[in-house]
Amino acid sequence: MIHVYSMNNIHVAIDGNTGSIHVLDDISFDILKQMEQWEPLNQVLKKMNGIYKNDEIIEAYEEIRSLKEQGLLFTSSKNLENSIKGKEMTSGLKALCLHVSHDCNLRCEYCFASQGDYNSGRSIMSEEVALRAIDYLVENSGNRHNIEIDFFGGEPLMNFGVVKKAVAYGEEISRKKNKSFYFTITTNGLLLDDEIIDFINEHMNNVVISIDGRKEVHDSIRYNRNKQGTYDRIIPRALKLVSDRNDKSYFIRGTFTARNKDFSKDVMHLANMGFKEISIEPVVGSDGDLFITDKDISEILQEYEKFAQEYLDYVLNGRDFRFYHFNLNLYDGPCIFKRIASCGAGFEYLAVSPEGKLYPCHQFVGQDEFVMGDIYNGIENNEMVRKFKNNNILTKEKCKDCWAKLFCSGGCFANAFYSNGDIDEPNEIACTLQKKRIECAVMIQAAKHIKGDTK
Repeated sequence: MIHVYSMNNIHVAIDGNTGSIHVLDDISFDILKQMEQWEPLNQVLKKMNGIYKNDEIIEAYEEIRSLKEQGLLFTSSKNLENSIKGKEMTSGLKALCLHVSHDCNLRCEYCFASQGDYNSGRSIMSEEVALRAIDYLVENSGNRHNIEIDFFGGEPLMNFGVVKKAVAYGEEISRKKNKSFYFTITTNGLLLDDEIIDFINEHMNNVVISIDGRKEVHDSIRYNRNKQGTYDRIIPRALKLVSDRNDKSYFIRGTFTARNKDFSKDVMHLANMGFKEISIEPVVGSDGDLFITDKDISEILQEYEKFAQEYLDYVLNGRDFRFYHFNLNLYDGPCIFKRIASCGAGFEYLAVSPEGKLYPCHQFVGQDEFVMGDIYNGIENNEMVRKFKNNNILTKEKCKDCWAKLFCSGGCFANAFYSNGDIDEPNEIACTLQKKRIECAVMIQAAKHIKGDTK
């Protein structure tokens, strides 16, 4: 199937089974937008009669036919299935997310982790569990050289001592086992001080700091146990950490809700303070006035499209910040396996609870039905591994005929489960928003290419 749309006076066609993207002239756009499937020339001439001259229609049609014959338009899903036959994904565990703290010093209203304890009681991970988790990753990483440890919570800096010991242990065994660790930490920033900032900037390959944008937006949702806003305490610490990172990776990661559907203002607020890597994500959940419902969709889609055009103006005029959802890599993106299988949750990527239980990802922690085993005895629920590993855009009914499948890889398992009770059933609202973000990202890349900017 193909998807044809126009945005910012740029016409685009996307082939859903190859991910091929084509920028169109007016006549090719008008021909393709009325084609649900490939049609012979005489039908196209009949439909376009009186709109364009016949010789112009024939010339455009032949160009489209050439793309079809090259396997770049109107391709079959069989092409996608055949492209991976006889090939196998890299085996072995790639990453563990260590829940070093099931406690938090904030009480964010929308928190999917029940304000940090995952409905399982407040606790922290011991040094013994953390080091055993690292051993487990090394032992089960197969022939992978590059492996990852993510420190997560709750708030992981509430267990900073164990984080430090785990990093030191990982760095020590990496030299002995010919493994290279990539360390990430996600923090709300409230406990950052000079010592912690220096440690993160020296040892963490990536850091994610949670800030929701404008002070009034952030403080209305991300407050401490006494319901006091945290913006004024977090911002200077986050700015210091980022300014000291040099060229090392980081993200400012925010959440927008139904209360701030004008989230582009939050992105620009963060950018204007000097943050260069920004992600503002839609809230996940469905219970309460914070959460996005069908009545909010139209306004949010308009906001994405409006912001895409504003963002394009910024980047074309030399503003060097990146909005995560608009930075689609069209030239050196993920391999076909990653496009099909998504994040690898449940087989490449697992989460570890404070007591050492294994889950498919950080968002399933605390759900007893998703316990897969533990770091001492390994995976015991192999059926769940198979369920996640075999769940992809070629097996999900809603994904098979979706034009966006090779760009979103089927969406988030946890989002699907918490909205529909089934990891096979993508969340409809998430799908709608993702499609619009993809359209925006492609338009931006096309416009940059037209202007000669391929960065």
